[in-house]
Amino acid sequence: MPYVRTIIHDGHPTLRKTAKRVRPDEIADPLFQQLIDDMFVTMYAAPGIGLAAPQIDVSKRIFTIDLHDDDPEHGPFVVINPKLVEARGEAEAAEGCLSVPGYVGEMKRYESVAVTGVDRAGKKIRLEGEGLFARCLQHEIDHLNGVLYIDKARDVHLAREEEEQLEEVAPAPEAESVG
Repeated sequence: MPYVRTIIHDGHPTLRKTAKRVRPDEIADPLFQQLIDDMFVTMYAAPGIGLAAPQIDVSKRIFTIDLHDDDPEHGPFVVINPKLVEARGEAEAAEGCLSVPGYVGEMKRYESVAVTGVDRAGKKIRLEGEGLFARCLQHEIDHLNGVLYIDKARDVHLAREEEEQLEEVAPAPEAESVG
């Protein structure tokens, strides 16, 4: 039975390590298959659109992704030992992370990418995407390399919802007019 695992936050050492490659013989192990199920359940509960194993304190090269839209090319997928094999263009957009809750920043990423790896059955897969899907693939691969988006982003700040919640608890003082 899958269960929701704890997502670790910035400052935890596992997030800064390069994750270990998954051996082919590990993939069929029931505990590894349980890890995959747990990752999906944890990602959906967060809620998120991607989750890398290091975010749940497992230093393995695996991530899950599902954009929760109607396009079957956007997930759900599990990618084991992913490798970025093609990248084109450049785009900047706001980005956040389950391991850096409440914050967003402007991040430059490739506009279009192709990633190879293997699925939960050990079968080779290739995912190609643009826009948000490409951004998500790159974000999760960064996690596997010990990199958080805040290492590369500019203008990292509290997300609007977080600012609004803080204002409800302690309203900002009114600005005084200077004549």
